Amino acid sequence: MTTTHDRPAHVTGAEATAAAPRDDISPLGRALRVATGGRYLHVRDRARQTLSADVMVRDPGMSLDEARDWTRESLVRLTEAGFVCNGYPEQYGGRDDVGEGSVDFEMTAHGDLSVAVKSGVQFGLFGGAVAGLGTQWHHDRYLADIASMRLLGCYAMTEIGHGSDVASLQTTLTYDAETDEIVVHSPTPSSMKAYIGGAAVDARMAVVYGQLWVGEDCHGVHATLVPIRDESGQTLPGVTAGDHGAKGGLAGVDNGTLVFDHVRVPREMLLNRYGGVTEEGVYESAIDNPGRRFFTMLGTLVRGRISIAAGGAVAGRKGLSIATRYALARRQFSAPGHEGEVLLVDYLAHQRKLFPAIATAYALQFAQNELSERVQDLHAAPEKDQRAQRELETRAAGMKAVATRFGNDTLQMCREACGGAGYMAENGLTLARQDADVFATFEGDNTVLLQLVAKGLLTNYKEMFGDLDMKGMVQFAARSFGGAVIEHTAARPLVDRLVAAAGRRSEDETLLDRGWHLAMFEDRERHVLETLAGRLRAVSKATDSFEAFNASQDHVLLAARTHMDRVVLEAFVAGIDVCTDPVARDRLERLCDLYALSSLEADSAWFQEHNRMSAARSKAVTAQINELCRQLRPDAMALVEGMGFPVEWLGSSMLVEPQWTS
Repeated sequence: MTTTHDRPAHVTGAEATAAAPRDDISPLGRALRVATGGRYLHVRDRARQTLSADVMVRDPGMSLDEARDWTRESLVRLTEAGFVCNGYPEQYGGRDDVGEGSVDFEMTAHGDLSVAVKSGVQFGLFGGAVAGLGTQWHHDRYLADIASMRLLGCYAMTEIGHGSDVASLQTTLTYDAETDEIVVHSPTPSSMKAYIGGAAVDARMAVVYGQLWVGEDCHGVHATLVPIRDESGQTLPGVTAGDHGAKGGLAGVDNGTLVFDHVRVPREMLLNRYGGVTEEGVYESAIDNPGRRFFTMLGTLVRGRISIAAGGAVAGRKGLSIATRYALARRQFSAPGHEGEVLLVDYLAHQRKLFPAIATAYALQFAQNELSERVQDLHAAPEKDQRAQRELETRAAGMKAVATRFGNDTLQMCREACGGAGYMAENGLTLARQDADVFATFEGDNTVLLQLVAKGLLTNYKEMFGDLDMKGMVQFAARSFGGAVIEHTAARPLVDRLVAAAGRRSEDETLLDRGWHLAMFEDRERHVLETLAGRLRAVSKATDSFEAFNASQDHVLLAARTHMDRVVLEAFVAGIDVCTDPVARDRLERLCDLYALSSLEADSAWFQEHNRMSAARSKAVTAQINELCRQLRPDAMALVEGMGFPVEWLGSSMLVEPQWTS
C-alpha cells in the first residue's frame, strides 16, 4: 500500500487539541450558537473547544513550499484528532454520518481554507468517489487507508478543455480484453487533467474520469483508480505530473496537471457501482439510460457541493467577525455632542454594510443545517427516494452558488470596511479573500449550477434534469410545468399559517410581518417560474434550441435566484421556530426581518414593475432597514460571537493587540 510522507514525530492528534482557544463569550452569543447549531451542535462545539490556533491559522508570510507542508501536517493532525472523515462507514474509521462529514468540512473551513480544501479533496472527492462509485471490494481495499491518510489521493475530473461540461471529457478508459486491463490515455492536448488538488506533489493515486470504451462501444464517462506515484513520490511510468505553482489563493494546496500515456490498471480498479466490465469482458449496468447513469454517478458528488456551500458561507462569516470587531474598537472623526471620536459601528453607513450581511450569514447557516441534516437522512433511509435525491442535488447546487457568492462579496466588503488595516495580510482578510475566490467556480461554476436549479424546478423533478438536452428540456418544461407547483420546504405548515395570518392584516401592519415577507418571496418565485415556462413554451418548437434557451438565460438565472431566496428565508423561519431562548429568539427575529427586507429592497425595482409594491412602500422598507440596524447595534458583538469564531481562529493581529485605539 502506498503511504504519505513521513510524519514529523511532533505531529500528533493530541497536539492539535493541546491549547484550547479562549472562547469567553456573552450569554447571548452562546445562545445564538446553540440556536444555529442544529443537529450537529456537538460537532461544532467540540471543534471550538479543542482545536488550537496553530492548526487553524497559517502564517501568511510562508513560502509556497512551507504553506504546502504546513497544510499537509495540519490535516494529519486534524485527522488523528478525529475531525475530518466521519462521513465514512464505521469499519473504515468514520461514524457513517455524511451530515457530520459535511460539518467536519465546515469547521475545518473556520481555520485555513487550504486545509479545508485539501481535506475536501482527500476525504470528499477522492475518498467520496471510492465510497460512492466503488463496490465493497474498493471499500475494503482502500477506504481505511484513505480515512487515515496512509493513502493520499486526488480527483482527476477537470480537463484543460472541459470543466463544467463533464460529459465531453476526452480522456479515454479503454478495456483491453486480452490483458483484462483498463488503458488510461490522454489523446489530445486539451485532455490534460488540470487544476487537480494534490496532483502536483502529494497524491499517490488518482480517481480518473474518462470515456469508457469496451470494444467498439463508448459507454460514456466513468471513473477508475490509477496509481500515479510510488512511495518515494516519483511518478509512475506513463504518468506525467505538472505543478501549477502559485495561484490566486490556496497556497497550501498543491494543484497540478496529469497526463496519461496508455497507463494500464487492472479491470477491478474501475469504480463500477453503476456500470462496469464483467469478467467476461462485457459492459454491464443496472441503469439502462446512459444519461440517467451519468447523472446518477455525478449525483454522488452532492456532498462536495454541500461542503463547498458551507465553506463559502464560513468565509463570509469570518470576514464579518473580523470587520465587526474592528468597527467596535476603531474610532474615526469627532462629532458635536459626542465625547471623543465616533466608533465606526455607530455610523449608519457602516451598519448598513455589516448588519444586513450578518443577517444573511445567519439565514445561510440555517439553510446549510437543513442540507447537512437532509443528506444524512437520505443516506440512512432504507429505501432510496429518487425524487428526494434530485431535490437535494438541486438544493445543494443552489446553495453552493448563493453561499459562495455571499462569501466573496462579503469578504471584499469587509476588507474595505477595515480600510488600510484590512489590507494587511496579518489581519486575516486578504488571505481569506484570496482563498475563497475559487469557491465560485470549483465544484461547479455558479452560473451553471443556477441553471441546473432552474431546470429542476421547470421539470418538477419528474425527470432527472440532466437527462435532457437543451431542446428536450425546453419542450419538456413547456408541456409539463404547472403554475401551481413550486417545491415546498419542510417548514411549509408553519409558512402557510404565517402567510394566512398576514393576509388578514392591513398593509400598514405588515412591514415586519413574517407572513408578508414569505408571501412576497413566494409570489415573486411563482411569477418568475410561470412566466419563464410560458416564455419557453413560446419557443419550444424553435429549430435552434440553443438560441431559444440562450435568449431566456437571464430569466432562467432569475428563477433560480428567487427560488433560493425563498428556500433560505423559510429555513431561517423554521430555525427561529425551534429556538427556546427568548432573548436569542428576539434577536433572530430582528435579523430575519433585516434579511427579508434587505432582499426586498435589493429587488424593489422588480416588485414595483410588477405592481407588488408601491413606491411609498419601497421607501418604508428602506426606513425600516435603517431602524433595524439601529436596534441591532447594541448586540453587535454578541451577533458575531454567535457566528462561531473564537478570536484566536480569526488570524487577525489587530484584534489581539490593537495599536490604533486611544
